[in-house]
Amino acid sequence: MSAIEWLSRSVEEAPLYEPPVTNNAQTPGVTVSALDAPSKDPVGLLPNAVTGLPPTIWSSSEEAVLVDLVRAESVEMLPALQDFLKVLLLAEADPPQGAGSDGALFLARVDKLLDLGALEPAKSMIEQADPDTPQLFRRWFDVALLTGTEDDACAAMGRTPSIAPTYPARIFCLARNGDWAAAALTLNTHRILGDITEQEEALLSRFLDPELYEGEPPLTAPARVSPLTFRMHEAIGEPLITANLPLAFSHADLRATTAWKSQLEAAERLARHGAVSENVLLKHYTARTPAASGGIWDRAEAIQRFDVAMTARDPQSVARNLPGAWQAAQDARAEIQFAKLYGPALQDLPLSGDAARTAFWIGLLSADYEAVAIAATETDTGFDPFLIAIARGQLSDARATSPRARAIQAAFTGTPPPARLQSLVIDGKLGEALLRALALFDAGADGDLRSVTDALTLLRAVGLEDVARRAALQLMILDRSA
Repeated sequence: MSAIEWLSRSVEEAPLYEPPVTNNAQTPGVTVSALDAPSKDPVGLLPNAVTGLPPTIWSSSEEAVLVDLVRAESVEMLPALQDFLKVLLLAEADPPQGAGSDGALFLARVDKLLDLGALEPAKSMIEQADPDTPQLFRRWFDVALLTGTEDDACAAMGRTPSIAPTYPARIFCLARNGDWAAAALTLNTHRILGDITEQEEALLSRFLDPELYEGEPPLTAPARVSPLTFRMHEAIGEPLITANLPLAFSHADLRATTAWKSQLEAAERLARHGAVSENVLLKHYTARTPAASGGIWDRAEAIQRFDVAMTARDPQSVARNLPGAWQAAQDARAEIQFAKLYGPALQDLPLSGDAARTAFWIGLLSADYEAVAIAATETDTGFDPFLIAIARGQLSDARATSPRARAIQAAFTGTPPPARLQSLVIDGKLGEALLRALALFDAGADGDLRSVTDALTLLRAVGLEDVARRAALQLMILDRSA
């Protein structure tokens, strides 16, 4: 049913036909279902006017090829490429060749958003498409479980006759809706009939009546954790640690009922993949005063001290606290969120020495990177001229002193896109070419620098100059070696 292994088995596929059994010679009744329902592939949250992409990005490519490419995209890309991948996933566009009513590309796009921890956009996509199939409903149900809105999903399950809930999901929702007697009866009935596994029975029994099991040893954590089992373990007082679970589970730790340390760890993990905004990260960093030291506590304290200095706009205090705060952002791999929060404001402060240089790097990681570079040129600061050249897109006369810098320079000084990508664009397969370019850049960042050049040239050739410059700046500034 899905390329994602952690989805709950919350609903069942309806049978395609009934067995041809009859007790007489009369003509049986025929049930007709529409096979030509429109594909959900065109559904998106971002119109063409926002993305700048044509509605035909998918229409000339085969759906099966696009599904494979979307599924293969890494979730560990540089932030600029993560952001653009999400734009592709959220874009409104015409369906591809061979698109069927099952909306395979739409499901692949939703699944990749879930892989990236982008639960709210995934939820909005599903709701816009209408979760009227088992495949869509189970994703919507799981997002609700991870974001604490499962009561709405359970109510919808009861209102949707076409959705056939599995017995664990049915029992869970009966209990959440307050019908504990019906939930217990359903559990006992299907336990006797053998429809529920021993592990499911043990968890559901404790979920329905935890007082009966006081003093008992905790259940063994399941080998396969789904959002449904995760929520029930949490409800019986045996929560599962999210650090070793897929990224999407970290959203459950952002709730106020979770310990602050768990909130901080989840916020950092999600920020690392661009799955929460910079304001959400700052809110968790500054929620309380750290009561301990080391690791995440030191990062929270460093961010708090720096935020106070920035709020006061005290240059001396900012300079004193910037090194610790920037190191905290680097350790958390939340440099882009840090740059969004403080990059522009730092440029307005009279800083010097190392503080000014750090502020320059942070400014280049913000949306105002070109203005930061121009200001650095006009004031003759002596900052890295190659970074300034990238930010301005003017690398012809820049001096590239490393293989990585030379790979970037080649992309900005006339090297044409590789023929295999260019031919895709000529054939109208722009979306396919862009997905392949993202994968190329990701491979290049790990050492195949020719792939970096190829990816950047393609991005620039199709007008995505901003994406190319931000990716190049991040490749030079961010340390992603470990």
